[in-house]
Amino acid sequence: MGEYWAVMWNVRLGTEQAVEELFENYGRPDPVVRGEDGSEQGRLLSTQVFMKDNTVVRVMEFEGDRRAIFGHLQRQPIVRELESKLDDYLETPRDMSTPEGAQKFFRESGMRCLLARGHDE
Repeated sequence: MGEYWAVMWNVRLGTEQAVEELFENYGRPDPVVRGEDGSEQGRLLSTQVFMKDNTVVRVMEFEGDRRAIFGHLQRQPIVRELESKLDDYLETPRDMSTPEGAQKFFRESGMRCLLARGHDE
């Protein structure tokens, strides 16, 4: 079983349908995180997105170093495209264009996992 991390943010009221459509049309980033030498450093196992009213929660399951995973995701064109489109709907602006901005967003909106267990555990 991998590690879980979630982020939560609010979109402006009235934009929920547009945000839902963005996620419905969202592709898949490369799940394998590689180091500079090409060796596998981690793997994105799954992603879930939930919405209640104007609150969105994205849950990620992964194996490997969390910072390496987040850095990998920030470099993925498909992720950058989605994040750029989401910016138009956010209640609170954020900067995902730099590693520092992305780290600040994850620090401020991150949710640690209190419990994750499989049915066979």
